[in-house]
Amino acid sequence: MQDLVDLDRAGLADLLAGWGQPAFRARQLHGWLYERGEADFGAMLNLPAPLRQRLSEEATAGTLQVATEQTSRDGTIKRLYRLPDGQLIESVLMVYASGRRTACISSQAGCAMGCAFCATGQMGFARHLTVGEIVEQAWIYARQLQARGERLSNVVLMGMGEPFHNYDAAVSAIRRIMDDLGIGARHITVSTVGLVPAIRRFAEEGFQVGLAISLHATTDAQRSAMMPVNRRWDIAELIAACADYQAISGRRVTFEWALIDGENDSEAEAHRLGQLLRGLSCHVNLIPLNPTGGYAGGPTRAEVAARFVEVLESHGIPATVRVRRGIDIDAGCGQLKSTVLKRQAP
Repeated sequence: MQDLVDLDRAGLADLLAGWGQPAFRARQLHGWLYERGEADFGAMLNLPAPLRQRLSEEATAGTLQVATEQTSRDGTIKRLYRLPDGQLIESVLMVYASGRRTACISSQAGCAMGCAFCATGQMGFARHLTVGEIVEQAWIYARQLQARGERLSNVVLMGMGEPFHNYDAAVSAIRRIMDDLGIGARHITVSTVGLVPAIRRFAEEGFQVGLAISLHATTDAQRSAMMPVNRRWDIAELIAACADYQAISGRRVTFEWALIDGENDSEAEAHRLGQLLRGLSCHVNLIPLNPTGGYAGGPTRAEVAARFVEVLESHGIPATVRVRRGIDIDAGCGQLKSTVLKRQAP
């Protein structure tokens, strides 16, 4: 079966041309899938009946199957999807009072980066996702929001996996999200643990896509203990790559900082971070840690987080404490999958 979501416009055109269909049929099919959000071939009534029948027999619109879903008191929706080979991935829809609707999507099943505090990193790497599997996560939310008169406004590649470890598929998916779903580059963000060569390569893509860096420590010794990737590309190399990305793209870089009680939330650490980032056009996104079963650390207290912001701002570095959304539904990356796997264990 051919998954149509795995095909871009040109791929759809090639498929239908191979079936002897005129070029405009591919445009009609694309419109049904992405402008109208229709996945039922039988409902695509301006396509001839024989074509609808062949599509039903030889193609599918997406392959993700919902394994479980949770909805938070704050409106956050988290889904665990089962892939055709049985692998499980997560995606999250975050709903904000401002009207913003943000999909947080995965780029891999599991993750090879091994970050100590991350539930996905604790479970290890299974495989890369295909372009279609990445795009479909956003497409499903876009369709469902459209059905209730809303629209998907933002997409972040911050779910399971390291997007730059699956570079080609992630970049192709970003292009598809812009083209097929109509989401502008400035409303898309890709998060990385700091694969320096990939950051430099991404800068040359010519996107206006946001870049978020998982930083979490200001010394190489501390960061290497938390994030093994730092042993390959240290903080100095990472900051230099971010400066180059900023110079080429003109975009402000976001630094993600998981605030861990008693570990990286002191005033001294905030001063070191302010000094490290001085001169960069950046923003620090402070995230009180989402606790996981495989890591002993806990979230920073609110008053300590507020002081951390004050210290950063004294260095001219803007920072905000991100609202912890979906805490009641295992919304942290990898947590829902971990919960489900534990239930299934003998």
